[in-house]
Amino acid sequence: MRLKSKERTGRRRAFRLVGLGLILFGCFIRIMDPYPVRMSRMIYFDLLQRMSPREYTPDLPVRVVDIDEESLAKWGQWPWPRTLLAQMVQNLGENGAAAIAFDMLFVEPDRYSPARLLNDPALDGVLTVERHAQKVDYDVLFGLEAANWPVVMGTAARISQEGSNVAPKAGIIEIGEAPTSGLISVPHWTPIAPPLDRSAAGIGGVNVSPLGGTGIIRRVPVLWGGPNGPMPGLGIEALRVALDAPFILAEGSADEEGIMLAVELGDFRLPTTENGEVWVRYRHDQPDLYLSADRVMQTPGDPALRAEIEGRIILVGTSAAGLFDMHQTALGESVPGVSIHAQLLEQIFTGEMLNRSDVTAALELVSFVLLGLIVIAVMSSFGAVASFVAGGVAAAAVLGTSWLAFQNQLTLFDVTFPLLGGMANFGLLAGYLFVTTEREKREIRQVFSHYVAPEILDEMEVSGHRLQLGGETQEITVMFSDIRGFTPLSESVSATDLVALLNELFSQVGDQILHERGTIDKFIGDAVMAFWNAPLPVEDHPCRAAHSALLMRQALIRFNASDVMKGRPPIALATGCATGLACVGNIGSRSRFNYTVIGDVVNVAARIEQSCRHVEYDILVSSSVYKAARQDLAMLEAGFVDLKGKSELEAVFLLVGNTTLRTSPGFMELAAAHGDMIAAIRQRQSYVQIKKHCNLCATLATEVEPGLRPFYQAVPGRAADFRSDVQSDQIMFSHRAQANLPSA
Repeated sequence: MRLKSKERTGRRRAFRLVGLGLILFGCFIRIMDPYPVRMSRMIYFDLLQRMSPREYTPDLPVRVVDIDEESLAKWGQWPWPRTLLAQMVQNLGENGAAAIAFDMLFVEPDRYSPARLLNDPALDGVLTVERHAQKVDYDVLFGLEAANWPVVMGTAARISQEGSNVAPKAGIIEIGEAPTSGLISVPHWTPIAPPLDRSAAGIGGVNVSPLGGTGIIRRVPVLWGGPNGPMPGLGIEALRVALDAPFILAEGSADEEGIMLAVELGDFRLPTTENGEVWVRYRHDQPDLYLSADRVMQTPGDPALRAEIEGRIILVGTSAAGLFDMHQTALGESVPGVSIHAQLLEQIFTGEMLNRSDVTAALELVSFVLLGLIVIAVMSSFGAVASFVAGGVAAAAVLGTSWLAFQNQLTLFDVTFPLLGGMANFGLLAGYLFVTTEREKREIRQVFSHYVAPEILDEMEVSGHRLQLGGETQEITVMFSDIRGFTPLSESVSATDLVALLNELFSQVGDQILHERGTIDKFIGDAVMAFWNAPLPVEDHPCRAAHSALLMRQALIRFNASDVMKGRPPIALATGCATGLACVGNIGSRSRFNYTVIGDVVNVAARIEQSCRHVEYDILVSSSVYKAARQDLAMLEAGFVDLKGKSELEAVFLLVGNTTLRTSPGFMELAAAHGDMIAAIRQRQSYVQIKKHCNLCATLATEVEPGLRPFYQAVPGRAADFRSDVQSDQIMFSHRAQANLPSA
């Protein structure tokens, strides 16, 4: 018992060590943060936003002037002459725009300027311009107009350097250990056509993702690391110009270089990632955000238009399909890039800033570890089902915490790694538990297969047979088989050799029991006890028990002829079988019990086996077995014996052979002579006459079953056994009926 407890403790310890190893491996994966882990996290954050998007507030001071399809149809294809853009700036400025930011690039001089048109070889001699207009430059006109208003020009990241470097207009004040050194780096900025670069109040980067970035836009850099110093994004630069603020405050870590914590501008504070990005809190795209450029150009004095523009930051961009400025949001919508800048400004004004810090990431890792420990602790003690329930409850708690953190604190707490990692751990541990359990089941099955036939084991597994304390009463057949002359044998060999000899003998004998679907109850020293019809029903169980006894007889002959028995006297078996009611089940204490049988039939079978010495035959069966199997097997009456503990005498029968022997002429002749012998005994003929009948039977038995000779030799001395009961006439009639003989 103590050994089994140690084995269970060892298995449980090994299981927990495997679980801890999986947790450590999961922590390593999370720290490495490979692409699948990152993507699952991002998809979950997108799901949070889709479940609870930001509400649109029309009163926020942000609008987009959209160069849409209608505007292009009215004012011509893009790019428009800079004079039209100058007129747009004038109209916006006169309507009270707080800032005008262009989410577009002005890299090259305006091709519509008269000075450029006159230098075009294709137009030489075709185009004439008045002398005073020959030197008119539309870029200069646009620049002059832009200088009158708070205009922000856009620049974009590029790999190669062309033209002059672009210097930011905003001053950057850094707090901490060089926080801007860790910003997303831009090799070069696209130049801005002069004099627009000088006349603009601000310059901002129009990119909404790093160079080469594709897919869903989830974070937007508010500061870029450029060749000439930090460059603000277009939205944050437009806010700076609208606030008329000379600088932007970059807050970094006091202990670590290159870590950005937040950007401050006026009264606004934007928590950022360590490389200067801000998570965009998306809302669904709203038509109310957009003002058509055509409306701005045609109705500059409209009071309703002024109400939309006055005091607001105006971002100028395009939604026209052919201008390729569409991006995917976390809500699954495709919107113009200028809309993303506008949404960033909106969340700055509302203060709805998504946040995610290193502390949050650490808590996610702690959640993964706790989930793993819960799974390990519960599964190692209570199994996979309880672990699944406990892990499910813990996972639901983590999921609920994540949702509440998003709803109430706008904190992005990732549950995908704790949950998926926990599920992976559960699956691997369940697999490990299954493998170890299956190995134990195989070991138990292998051990149990020595006691129960394999086909019975299969049926027990299919039917879900459960072992529990207690039993039920049913009809069974019990067999006892004992080694004759065991004491002399034990004195002639060593204890070690004796054990080896018994193991080999019982292995061969036990195989015959299992072959006939029997259950080996126990080995008792030099004896074996078995029973039939339990734990599962076995049809014709008396016949099967009798067949098993005959097979054991043949196995014993082979065993005596084997090398194990060379130089040793042959072993003989005495076998008794009886059929009757018994209580079958698990009998013992609650903590330790055996599957066995209790009942009178057990005692009868044991006493019949002991009577083999008295009868001088190796296999005896009770009248109940005889009645059930007499039509299939060769059996002969052996008289009545006095069984210890029984008040009445018990009729016993010789089990001579199988069905083939029963129908053979030799056995039929022997059965007739056997009947005559018994009739002579019951008719109280003389000893000489009885002896004569016994000798005849012994002679006939030599050809049928030589083992009967000692039985017939002993009959004259135990003639009283055949006259001892009033039922003798009935048994005699049954015997004659079996032998197809006429009754006396």
